[in-house]
This record gives sequence, C-alpha cells and structure tokens, in this order.
Amino acid sequence: MNEQPQHPHTREAFYRRDRRSVRLAREFTRAALIDWEAGSRSDDVLLCVSELATNALLHGVPPGRGFGLRLTLHPDGVLRIEIHDSGPGEVGLPDDLPPESEHGRGLLLVAALADKWGVGEREPGKIVWCEFA
Repeated sequence: MNEQPQHPHTREAFYRRDRRSVRLAREFTRAALIDWEAGSRSDDVLLCVSELATNALLHGVPPGRGFGLRLTLHPDGVLRIEIHDSGPGEVGLPDDLPPESEHGRGLLLVAALADKWGVGEREPGKIVWCEFA
C-alpha cells in the first residue's frame, strides 16, 4: 500500500498599510488555528503575528503598499508564520534597549515565544518568520 505524502495547510492574506491590518491579521490567524485544530499555543502565536505585523507596518511597508501574511501548518505539526513586506532595511534584535523605552521589544517577544525565528530575502523587501513546534 502506497501512502500519499501529506501536504501542509497554507493560508495567505494581504493587508493594506493601515493600523486596522494588525487586528485583521490576528483574526485571520485565529480562524486558521481553529480550522486546523492547532490552538495549543494560540496566545503566543497571536502575539507574534501582532508584533510582526506591527513591525511591517512601522518599518517595512512604504506608503501605498501593504504586507502579506502566510500561515503554513506542516504535517509534522510545525506552524510557520511569515510576514512579507516590500521595505528595505535589516531586521534584528536591539542591542541595548533602555528600560524606559516604549518601543523596540517586538522581536524580543517573538524570539522569546517562538521556537525559531529569522529573516529571509525577497525582491523587493524581506520575509520575517517564526515557527512553533
């Protein structure tokens, strides 16, 4: 008997450069997690989507453009979140963040909550991703 390889579940959405887009991306993700019955770490996943989408809006989406969100649930149970933006710039953890700073902690949260995270290239722009096992 030949077993057919399982394919990952993938959902994609595109959001305009608008502050409501972060909420919409979170709702889109919540619906996918419910459909896929993959909600064991949903609070962490939703927080990471919020942080990555906010970073894209603040730093990666030039006026008149937007960002893409891709969610992939692999057969092995790994959930990958990708935010695709068209803006320039490098992404990394802040070196020395003053305690009183109200900004700059988004990627620190993503790094602390997700099992893996990173940045990939796209033309134009970049892909910031994280994974949950």
